[in-house]
Amino acid sequence: MPRFHCPIPLTADAELELPAGAARHIQVLRLQPGAVIELFSGEPRGGQWQAQILEMGRSHVRVRVLQHQALERELPQPVHLIAGITANERMDWLVEKATELGATSLTPLLAERSVLKLKGERADKKREHWQAVAVAACEQCGRNQVPVIHPAHTLAQWLQAHPAEQDTPSTRRAVLSLAPGSQPLAQVLAQGQGPLVLLSGPEGGLSPAEEALALQAGFAPVTLGPRILRAETAPLAALAIVEALVNVPGPALPAR
Repeated sequence: MPRFHCPIPLTADAELELPAGAARHIQVLRLQPGAVIELFSGEPRGGQWQAQILEMGRSHVRVRVLQHQALERELPQPVHLIAGITANERMDWLVEKATELGATSLTPLLAERSVLKLKGERADKKREHWQAVAVAACEQCGRNQVPVIHPAHTLAQWLQAHPAEQDTPSTRRAVLSLAPGSQPLAQVLAQGQGPLVLLSGPEGGLSPAEEALALQAGFAPVTLGPRILRAETAPLAALAIVEALVNVPGPALPAR
């Protein structure tokens, strides 16, 4: 069944016009009145709704909201990814796949070795683009909560805004590292069930100064194995490990 992000309040039996983006998508798919679709607002624990198309205009689509489904496909442990900005379309791919693998949020990292440097209006447009990529990935993979794409920051800026003392007691911080003695990510995951903040560098990795800064801020150095992965592959491999180790199906959400 076609799924569409509809970031407005949804209630049973309501009749409403869909936002422009969803309406355009429906028109491109050539759906007709009477067709049943799925809508999700993206709000926490918002689930998804079935809706029926009532009217197709030249620039609008009107629907009637039907029944609610209390269904979520989120990781039981939030994962907040801080990922070095990669070149060309690789960052789009990283955002898309990180969404599919369950990342709760993603902060593009302006690292010392980042090839792509963003600021001002260009940075704002890139963030809007990446947020749209995350929305499209949610529509495809079945997630009902859209990960937040935060503004791009340097590591120093992020650490200043998120000091370790503000973390919850169960929060764990980990940085992907090639340094000798780095522990397997699974060991960090075994230390608790709270949020995970995962830091990954760009092409060429974090600089020694950046990695030292991360360690001082409570990030545990972790390894994914003996091979050196590309900048866009490493955080996704880490998310896949998290998915495999912590994504145990839980009870269904209560009906709304």
